[in-house]
Amino acid sequence: MWSIKLGAALLIFIITLIAGFYPFLKRIKTNQGHNFPIGESLAAGVFLGAGLLHMLGDAAHTFYQLHYDYPFAFMIAGAVFLFFLLLEHIGRELYYHKGSGNAFAILAVVMLSIHSFFSGAALGLSESLSVVLMVWLAIIAHKWAASFALAIQINKSHLPFKVGVILFLVFAIMVPLGIVFGGSVNSILSTNPLIAPIFSAIAAGTFLYLGTLHGLEQAVLIRQCCSLHKYYLVILGFAIMAVVAWWT
Repeated sequence: MWSIKLGAALLIFIITLIAGFYPFLKRIKTNQGHNFPIGESLAAGVFLGAGLLHMLGDAAHTFYQLHYDYPFAFMIAGAVFLFFLLLEHIGRELYYHKGSGNAFAILAVVMLSIHSFFSGAALGLSESLSVVLMVWLAIIAHKWAASFALAIQINKSHLPFKVGVILFLVFAIMVPLGIVFGGSVNSILSTNPLIAPIFSAIAAGTFLYLGTLHGLEQAVLIRQCCSLHKYYLVILGFAIMAVVAWWT
């Protein structure tokens, strides 16, 4: 399983670099051409299913086994969800404020890097091969579009080229770092049993946000809500994770 996770980390890293290469090569200044509605719609359903049925369920169950009656898993996931929503609102304010292109690009790197790290941690924490594969596919379907969009935002700013490259590489390495971290957590659970449920709850909040409000009015559940065949893909992604939860 560990070799599969490392392979997944490497492939995600390579796809991230490939997706962001063209905007840096051409210094693209527009926001056009980075959507993949079919893949993103399916990924939204998978993120929702993974967050609710796997990460949040596992976290709540573990907290209960450790004799914590307070719903810490749901509180942590909700706090993470609201934190990302706050960052998104701040980012929008910066985006529409003249002269703040550099600040918006840096905030976008920070926000997407946090997303990426906890998404990778969720994959690394997963012990079921079917869950690992589905989360990996969802991350890839979402990651390449996010990478392309972030590379465009960096190149639209007035940041020096080298700084932009460094910021993008920081973003690119975050999923692999999260996967390694999540996989390593399992080896220290005997002395720190709260680590796994806490990070599972954080990952659940991350997945819930990615599956619902990430991008606000550009979010899949909002942008594609009137396109039934794309919305069916969201339902399909959720249904797949529901079936996986039954098997595991």
